[in-house]
Amino acid sequence: MSGETLVRTKGLTLEIDGRRVLSGVDFHIDAGEIVTIVGPNGSGKSSFLKAVVGALAPAGGSIWRRPGLRMGYVPQKLHLDPVFPLTVRRFLTLTRRPVAEELDAVIARLGIAPVLGQQVAGLSGGQLQRVLLAHALVGKPDLLILDEAAQGLDQPAVAGFYHLIEELRRDMGCAVLMVSHDLHVVMSASDRVICLNGHICCEGTPTVVSEAPEYRQLFGYGTEGALALYRHVHDHKHEEGEVCQHD
Repeated sequence: MSGETLVRTKGLTLEIDGRRVLSGVDFHIDAGEIVTIVGPNGSGKSSFLKAVVGALAPAGGSIWRRPGLRMGYVPQKLHLDPVFPLTVRRFLTLTRRPVAEELDAVIARLGIAPVLGQQVAGLSGGQLQRVLLAHALVGKPDLLILDEAAQGLDQPAVAGFYHLIEELRRDMGCAVLMVSHDLHVVMSASDRVICLNGHICCEGTPTVVSEAPEYRQLFGYGTEGALALYRHVHDHKHEEGEVCQHD
């Protein structure tokens, strides 16, 4: 899929508390793309997303964002004091004052009207997931960023979540950059996959990455089902990209 570039990094290096977590990352995401970041724990995935949204400054290299780019971010976890009174409706308007019609459309789209009066701290995992997603969508983002947003959900709920993300991309036209461990479904939801382990090990279409030696070394050979699902859903619509190897 081709389109206007939204974010580009060149030689991006990240450090946390003096420890290098990512080195030499060249990356881009274009309008309308779904790009998924995979990798083992501690590979720099969440740090990379924080750098993209501007929450973590590069230790080296550069990040370019399209001027005026609107981003919506769903964090891996939401830390709330359980005694702090915060309803879902109030939470949705904490960081911005959305147009009423736009807020109502997001609420209806994600089916969260029944929980608007509930306390955020008391929501179930599935309810909180949709509320966090709604909060990210209120500003009509050009780029939706998801950090393990389906973490803690059971397998049917995970599959439903990624199906919802594909629908949102189609209906809203936003690009999606997400981190996921759900290899069995991530292939069917992605245009490109980037495998991180302190650097970019390999990248390309799901087919290419699934067959890359670097990916196999990290995740083994248990992703053939995901690859078959990808081929079934996409029916070979995407051309295979090149695997990029980094020392």
